[in-house]
This record gives sequence, structure tokens and C-alpha cells, in this order.
Amino acid sequence: MPDVPAARAALRIVTHLAHHSEPVPASTIARDLGLPRSSTYQLIRVLQEEGYVVHYPELRAYGLGGVVAEIGSSVLQASRLARLANPLIERLVAEAPVPAVAQLAVLSGSDVSYVGQASAPRAPTTVARLGVRLPAHLTATGRAMLAALPTAQVRALYPHRDALITRHGIGPATLRELDGILAKTRERGWAGEHGEITPDYSSVAAAATDRTGYPSAGIGLTYRGEAVDALAEAALARAVRAAADALTARLTGR
Repeated sequence: MPDVPAARAALRIVTHLAHHSEPVPASTIARDLGLPRSSTYQLIRVLQEEGYVVHYPELRAYGLGGVVAEIGSSVLQASRLARLANPLIERLVAEAPVPAVAQLAVLSGSDVSYVGQASAPRAPTTVARLGVRLPAHLTATGRAMLAALPTAQVRALYPHRDALITRHGIGPATLRELDGILAKTRERGWAGEHGEITPDYSSVAAAATDRTGYPSAGIGLTYRGEAVDALAEAALARAVRAAADALTARLTGR
């Protein structure tokens, strides 16, 4: 059997990262595996471009990427997403002009599941805690991700109006209303909801996507609606859009 040194070295890097629960600097990888530094950086770059490795800028280190997570369990994927997104959502709440809670959510059928959260002092207490599932069509994070899906896939999740449940009697009641909400979300690049999950609370959110354009996660901010006017809401929406774009860059290596 022919030996391909570069392929073997790349697989050793992936295996090495799999054995570490924390991200590892490239210099440490090179030292531990006895590889030249220049070759290690080149191989990591290729692995990053192909989705097998992701870069954690704050740590100047690398961990397993989305392709490996797809091969592995959904728990690993959620952990990877949270690790990549936590610095971004922590920055969101730190820089928000009002007390807010930032969430990281993933799609699970027609629900969203929350896999990350950060709260500012005096932030509202929300039902969107880690592990909680909520109807995607009612949440800002869910709407942001649904808007990134093909229309046929959205219709498969919501085949008829009976699938459009509500929590407080407000929200889309027909498929046409849902389509309108998602069209508006695509047009402006972010989603919103006002009191549909918790009365008096509002949220804005944007989707982060993988290399194929599929929504890997939604990043959202929840705050007391009375504290934010339309201009302030637009500013918060720009902030979540920027955070989602940053997460997309981390997921795709671009």
C-alpha cells in the first residue's frame, strides 16, 4: 500500500485534536507530532478549508471542525458550536445598550434547541434556557434559520396550518403569514419577534451558515420590549447580524 506522508500527517492532526477537549495551538500540534511547523500550518489550513478544523481566534488555537462533528454525535456538534460562539454572544451582551440575554440555538425539526447563552446584569429572565426547545416559527432565532432554508424544506416542516401552534395566541396563523415573515427576514437579513414567546419581551436574531449555506445556528438577543424603540432595535439587529457573520466565518474557515 502506498504511503502518502501529507495525508498521514493530516489524519494524525485530526486524531490529535480529537484526543484533546480544549483547542490546541499549531505550535503544540507540531511539537507533539514531531512535524515541521511550516508543514503543520499548511496542513491545518487545508483541513480548515475543508471543514475538518476550526480556528479559535481568542485562543490562537485549533479544534475539530464541522465535518468531523457531522461524522460524530450531535452532542459534539453542539459543544463545538457553543465553544466557537460563546465569545461572540458574550461580546453581544457586553456591548448591548440595554440589559439583554444572548442565545445560541440550533434547528431540531420544527423546533429550536438552545445550546448556548450569555446574560448581562439585570437582563430579563427568559424561558430560552440551555436544553429548552421552542417552536421555531415563534422565535427570532428559529425564524432566522427557517429563512435560510429552501422553501420546500420549510413546507416539509410546516405542511399545514395546524403545525403553527402559538404560546400566547399571537404569531403566524397561516402558512402565508409564515412565508411573509420569512420573506421579510431574508430581505433585511435578520428576524424579530415581539411577545410571541414571553409577553413584554422582544428578540432579534440572525443565522450563521455552513459551507453549503445551511443554517448551522441562530444567534439572538432578548430584551424588554419597552426599553427599545425602532432605531435601537435596528442597531441590535445589526449587532446580531455581525455576530452571526463572524460565527459563519469561524465555521467555514473563510
